[in-house]
Amino acid sequence: CSICAMSGNIHIIVPSSRFRLLQGNDNLAEYTFNTGAARHLFCKTCGVKSFYIPRSNPDGVAVTWRCIDDWQDLNATVNRFDGQNWEQHAHTLAHKSKA
Repeated sequence: CSICAMSGNIHIIVPSSRFRLLQGNDNLAEYTFNTGAARHLFCKTCGVKSFYIPRSNPDGVAVTWRCIDDWQDLNATVNRFDGQNWEQHAHTLAHKSKA
């Protein structure tokens, strides 16, 4: 969507069962729009969106890559996604949140 397209967000989608927030839950603010299905969570102090619940994967969590500890040392392949035309391509992400 326009939020990720404008911010250049690089994220990894993981199943909800594999995500654990270790601290800071009380310092999160939530932003929703349109259908309200996607839950964009931001730090109340600095405004960084470290993770969110995507509409394409309500059973998963999209974690902002650079918010992962030691992200520079992780070996991963970045797959491009056409976020500008999200509606036409969202179905290609469904498998990402399956355990």
